[in-house]
Amino acid sequence: MATHPAGPRSGALQHAPSLGNQPNDLNQLDPAVWPASATRAANGEIQIAGVGISALAEQYGTPLFIMDEVDVRTRARNYVAAYDTTEMPTDVYYAGKAFLTTTLAKWLTEEGLHIDVCTAGELEVALRAGVDPAKILFHGNNKSVAELEKAVDAGVGRIVIDSLIEIERLNKVAALRGVTQQVFIRLTVGVEAHTHEFIATAHEDQKFGLSVSSGAALAAAEAVIAAEALSLVGLHSHIGSQIFDAAGFEVAAHRVVDMAAKIRDEFDFTVTELNLGGGMGIAYVEGDDPINVNHMAKAIHDIVITECARVHLPVPKLCVEPGRAIVGGTAITVYEVGTVKPVDVDGGNIRHYLSVDGGMSDNIRTALYDAEYTVALASRSTDSVAAVSRVVGKHCESGDIVVRDAWLPADVAPGDLLAVAATGAYCRAMASNYNYLPRPAVVSVRDGQSQVLLRRETMDDLLALDPGAL
Repeated sequence: MATHPAGPRSGALQHAPSLGNQPNDLNQLDPAVWPASATRAANGEIQIAGVGISALAEQYGTPLFIMDEVDVRTRARNYVAAYDTTEMPTDVYYAGKAFLTTTLAKWLTEEGLHIDVCTAGELEVALRAGVDPAKILFHGNNKSVAELEKAVDAGVGRIVIDSLIEIERLNKVAALRGVTQQVFIRLTVGVEAHTHEFIATAHEDQKFGLSVSSGAALAAAEAVIAAEALSLVGLHSHIGSQIFDAAGFEVAAHRVVDMAAKIRDEFDFTVTELNLGGGMGIAYVEGDDPINVNHMAKAIHDIVITECARVHLPVPKLCVEPGRAIVGGTAITVYEVGTVKPVDVDGGNIRHYLSVDGGMSDNIRTALYDAEYTVALASRSTDSVAAVSRVVGKHCESGDIVVRDAWLPADVAPGDLLAVAATGAYCRAMASNYNYLPRPAVVSVRDGQSQVLLRRETMDDLLALDPGAL
């Protein structure tokens, strides 16, 4: 197995199929993986913030996403405290693509975060949550004219330029409104975080950004500086996702700062902000060891200060865009087991196929990225022996797998509840209605109480768009 800690979580590299040694205690919850308030009650049931899984499943149905509100707020505060220092003022933008609702946006802005959106839909959620438009950043490699108009009309603080064509479009939109729009230029710096090919976004042959090496980025800077209704405030880079150390940021910052120096030398113009994107990783399974937020922040601060000193640039304001790192570990998904099927997979080696009432429609990451997850029997504890298990969904696809390999109690039976940890990011946000399955509800819990963030869809919701439905 390759040694980079982010790789196995995203399937970029082949990793051993072995589950390793059986766990000593199938009832134990690894605090690095589960939400901060996750515990087992006296009856063995998992509870979040003092609320039992079974009661929530009965009230809201399954599958069900359950999010720990205090854990979300704590992680948000920790990011602001770690990054926004006197030495280097920093705007922390929450990457809304990970998961976004109006209530979540309110929590995060109350804790000092800004919001990063990449479509008119995400922008609308943030605006309806009452987020100050000046604290919204708008991403996207193919923003439509209508989206640019909506962003400018709303007063969005930063728009990230992703192509030369967009410069012309946005300049025209802003000029017609008599405003000057502040922008970043997204750079493609040729740095690839060691993650899955599909989520590593800074190498050259991909859809995002403007290449530094080809000269496209410098041409974009010249065009923005010359544009009558645009103001270049900074440069943006994003090197991938599920990153466990600062090494990639060091190389990226070196190249971004070099570009800032080139812009200064070529056009006598100094950018004042540097956005290094997001991608900070979380723990999905035992043994995952993402860098502490304070250590990562200090490493990135030191890198930027050193690089700016090298080319005699004033230290800029820094921007970062955590998404998964804020919400990923704060939520779980609860499923009800429907069938249990022991399968002889290798002449006497038995794997238990546990079919649940969700699947790839609420968590596509396993099928898409070979992502790995931690799963536990949630509705009770057990003294049963461990069995090699695979948690699968109910969709008409052989690749409909939620957790590919897990040790679970051999006595798991229909009606039991399973909980999959670390599903707060890129699960409900990427959910679909494949096979006409309604998307699950999302509820938050705090101090023994629950509230709905997103209600469960109904069949009426699914058929509302079908004019032929009776």
